[in-house]
Amino acid sequence: MLSSTGMRFLVGAGHLQLSALYSTEVRGRITLYQHPRSVASRAVLMTAKLIGIHQNLDLVEISDMKTPEFQKINPFKRIPVLDDNGFLLSESRAINAYLCNEYAKDDSLYPRNSQGRAIVDQMLDFDLGMLNHPIMDYWYHCILKNNPHDEVRYQKMFNPLKKFNEVLDRYDFAAGRTFTIADVSLLASVSSVDALGIGLAKYPHILRWFNQSREIIPDYNQINHTGILQIKELVGQWKGSFGFEFS
Repeated sequence: MLSSTGMRFLVGAGHLQLSALYSTEVRGRITLYQHPRSVASRAVLMTAKLIGIHQNLDLVEISDMKTPEFQKINPFKRIPVLDDNGFLLSESRAINAYLCNEYAKDDSLYPRNSQGRAIVDQMLDFDLGMLNHPIMDYWYHCILKNNPHDEVRYQKMFNPLKKFNEVLDRYDFAAGRTFTIADVSLLASVSSVDALGIGLAKYPHILRWFNQSREIIPDYNQINHTGILQIKELVGQWKGSFGFEFS
């Protein structure tokens, strides 16, 4: 299928069928072990789509990660994991950098010059260490473990959003004037914040960037929004148990 940019983008279903939204045609040598609710998995799916890489998708549930079989694939017991013809790689940011280095037709998503790449790496580290971490901490502790609202964990999500909003006051995108894999990772994280029910209206620069970035990802709704809807469903069930409303 050709996107509006003229590049060819293919996404396939893997050993376990993910969704009717994805092609059931299986080709190529790359398998991604993932789950659509996983922020990191969705970041890799979006990067692969941008580059035009076909991946066989293997759905991994949380219970699967604890099995000896999966620990042979990734002893850290986490997703996503990329299997490129026997080369195994975990951690989404490392996977996305590898995909760009190995398969991208140019360096627009991950610059080759040292300073441009350093800024992208800086924002990837910001996403991992500052923005994404408190989101995941709240998600796992409160919602996945079905615990009541934790105000301390909740408040930790806001300062990184404020900082990112300040960055986007100066730049069009996370690392400057062009869209990179830093934006992909941050888009996966910020869309998860939105799924939790935390409004982005108080962060106008993030909201502008968020809406603009969604338009850049081919088939964004199929790749990223499907997982977001699953997150919203779980959040709704959790709210039903504890009645907390995000603000």
